[in-house]
Amino acid sequence: MLKILIAEDEPDIRELITLTLQFSGYEVVSAKDGVEAVEVAQADKFDLILMDVRMPRMTGYEACRQLRAIETTKHIPIIFLSAKGQESEVQAGLDAGADQYILKPFAPDLLSRKIREVLGKQ
Repeated sequence: MLKILIAEDEPDIRELITLTLQFSGYEVVSAKDGVEAVEVAQADKFDLILMDVRMPRMTGYEACRQLRAIETTKHIPIIFLSAKGQESEVQAGLDAGADQYILKPFAPDLLSRKIREVLGKQ
């Protein structure tokens, strides 16, 4: 079973994503901010990381850059989830090392499709 780490500071959104992914057959672990996401990602093996951009303590951009600099996590695909859809925001996410950028709100089937696309690239 593929394992996905979700980094999302809003509990309701985190729970909705978790349920969506579990229903799709993924094992899911969650983190409430960027700092926790970096710690958790290093402590286990993940196939994919879904990360909010705006989080307390450490933004998704900062967490992504840190994960890309760590040998054991640099290969894990990262998808950003954000309500910020300006071109500069999307480009900043891709420049930070993300594989995809999905705008909130999103339909569960779009999320599942993007995950399959990113995982298919491996």
